[in-house]
Amino acid sequence: MPEKEDRKLKFLTKTPIFIGVKAPKYTRRIDLVRGFEDLQTNFLHGQYGIISLGGGFLEWGHIEMIRNTVGKKIDTRKMVAHWRIEPPWLPRTKKGIGKRMGGGRPGINRYVYPIKADRVIIEMGGKCSFEEVLPILRVIAANLPFPAEAISAEKLAEKRRIRVEIEAANINPISFKYLAQNNLLGCDVWLNTSDRVYYGKCI
Repeated sequence: MPEKEDRKLKFLTKTPIFIGVKAPKYTRRIDLVRGFEDLQTNFLHGQYGIISLGGGFLEWGHIEMIRNTVGKKIDTRKMVAHWRIEPPWLPRTKKGIGKRMGGGRPGINRYVYPIKADRVIIEMGGKCSFEEVLPILRVIAANLPFPAEAISAEKLAEKRRIRVEIEAANINPISFKYLAQNNLLGCDVWLNTSDRVYYGKCI
């Protein structure tokens, strides 16, 4: 257990800090929320947390909602919480999709953090049971801008084991991947780049 003042979630900055350089501008980068996460998929301490079930962008307001909810409800005598994400870094403008362009590229309005499916967002633990932290995690998961789940490390491992077993037990050879790779019935003209990479999963 860390020191008592370090058991709550730390404040994450609203905007990144650029020293001596101009803030870069990116495209919308939808590819950053498609598919499954490769790295941050397991709990470091093997206890409890929130995982994403789909992709999306975390606004700074969502990050503050998570921090304030945990800060108000956590029992620092026996619980500890820490982030598994970094501060927002992907810039966004006020112009949405389909708006008439003109006047050059608009200025940066805010920053977001991209999340893929199966990504661990926060982790909680300590000398407590899953039933004690479940109400806190459920409130947070219900208010995120993408589907998320409060889960323990044991249930997460069981869920992924069942997913692998179901895929291995499927005897039907006609899958989305098979159709896309073999261009059955000329489906290639209807598929985009994401369909050929993720085969209909998490796009």
